[in-house]
Amino acid sequence: MTPTSLATAADSAGCCPTGTQESLGEAKAQDGARVLKALADPNRLRLLSIVKNGPQNGTCVCDLTGPLRLGQPTVSHHLKVLVDAGFLAREKRGTWAYYTLRPGALEDTAALIRGL
Repeated sequence: MTPTSLATAADSAGCCPTGTQESLGEAKAQDGARVLKALADPNRLRLLSIVKNGPQNGTCVCDLTGPLRLGQPTVSHHLKVLVDAGFLAREKRGTWAYYTLRPGALEDTAALIRGL
């Protein structure tokens, strides 16, 4: 068989069937990449873990610099990335900001990965 006849035979046999599930669209892929990128940093993973396992009424930013041994501006940057990605909620109380895990955030991320 020639290469052309092989390709024609493969096309007619349906060798590359598409799945029944629709592939990830461009907008959803952009959102998903932003979410996964937020998790792709060890300091942000640690922050997420600390906040998730912290007090139910929120973890103060002042309590997050010590465990990570990072300065407040760096910790605040990482927290902003996690808030923007939808993992954390931020509440201002006086001069301090308190962070809580956004309900459903981890489940949403797991669903994103399962949906691939």
